Amino acid sequence: MTRSVGIVVPAYRPDPERLGGYLHALDERLDPTVLRVEVDAPRSGLRERLGALPDCVDLATVDARRGKGAAITAGFEALVDDVDVLAFADADGSTPADSFAAVVDAVASGEVDLATGSRRHPEADVASHQTFARRRLGDGFAWLARRFLDVQLYDYQCGAKALTAEAWREIRAHLYEPGFAWDIELLSVAGALDCRIGEVPVRWEDRPGSTVSTVGTTLRLARALVTSRHRARLLRDDRVHELLDARKPNEPSLVDRLAAAEAAEPAEAD
Repeated sequence: MTRSVGIVVPAYRPDPERLGGYLHALDERLDPTVLRVEVDAPRSGLRERLGALPDCVDLATVDARRGKGAAITAGFEALVDDVDVLAFADADGSTPADSFAAVVDAVASGEVDLATGSRRHPEADVASHQTFARRRLGDGFAWLARRFLDVQLYDYQCGAKALTAEAWREIRAHLYEPGFAWDIELLSVAGALDCRIGEVPVRWEDRPGSTVSTVGTTLRLARALVTSRHRARLLRDDRVHELLDARKPNEPSLVDRLAAAEAAEPAEAD
């Protein structure tokens, strides 16, 4: 049975030419039901500069910078009732459409509930590398995450992931991170809920001009390891983590916070 696919592309002030070309490539290779672009703080004239887009593209813009995790979550929430498989790919096209399709196919085929692309897998094809500093920080973080989290992977942060709509419905209420740490929390929660997780080696091409602060983001990711582990252990009814959590005030989930923000000021879409 063919499974319908919805793809979310989170974008913060994207390069219109690069983004437009990537959207066409994704449409041609995967033929998604919906290709939703969640744009934070777009520059003036973005829609015009993108030019003609595939019919499946839904462009949603928000004036503020919500963060990668918040943008993907908003997109998934908009699509979850209309498709069987949800996926996201970074707007810079670092994971080419052919390689991203392998991540989606792992879920669409029923092989796994959640598939994550991997740049650090032994079989990955890294066409161009990050700077030495970014590469070393990334390798160090992956090493630490493997020893700290219950989900054992080569790469936790690759911007190419897919999961079933059913898995998203289980996971969504347990996510809190709005930024780049969202990937870590997604995988940790999925593992705690006994989702079948698969790691798919991808072809990856570093794109210069990242909007991510190397040191600042690494520190936030390190803190996210602690909170993600804690939330995963809570889902497994770990007594120690339950006692720790009892001392903390209740925090609304990311889905609840986004719903409240949308009710106050709906996102502009066209």
